[in-house]
Amino acid sequence: MPDLPAERAGHTWERPFDALLGIASAAILLCMMLLTFVDVVARYLFNFPLRGGFEVTELMLLVLIFAGLPLVSHADEHVTMDFIDRMLPPRGAMLVVRAAHALCAAVMFFLTWQVWIKANTISGYGDTTDVIKIPVGPFVYFMAAMILLTGLVHVYKVFVPGEARASQATT
Repeated sequence: MPDLPAERAGHTWERPFDALLGIASAAILLCMMLLTFVDVVARYLFNFPLRGGFEVTELMLLVLIFAGLPLVSHADEHVTMDFIDRMLPPRGAMLVVRAAHALCAAVMFFLTWQVWIKANTISGYGDTTDVIKIPVGPFVYFMAAMILLTGLVHVYKVFVPGEARASQATT
């Protein structure tokens, strides 16, 4: 095992977490590109579009966006405004970062609850896509799970905010 700096030694679980969601997101994006390419070629060269291609693309886009949400939160890559950070001492700025993560976690947990309720409703109705009848419920449950995971990432960041990154730096 390679030597890790002392401050990063306790974070070895983060690399597989990032890799799993990152590879899954990249694979979904590749599949979306291939599906779109095949659909366009089949539509314009052979006048035979892929049946349900648009629906599958929509569902893959949903999975891509929600699988990326915990990654973005973990990497602190959200859009931030740093005008308050400039006026605070480093300790004050760190408290603001921790409070922001706590607020984000609370919002994510609320959204998880609401999306889970919606998933139960959609699954209860048996909603499907229009053309190829893919059940929509499991995708909404996936959304709730990824929002929950994002909330857990923000709870983690309240206690272990990490080093200031370029995205957190004031310029």
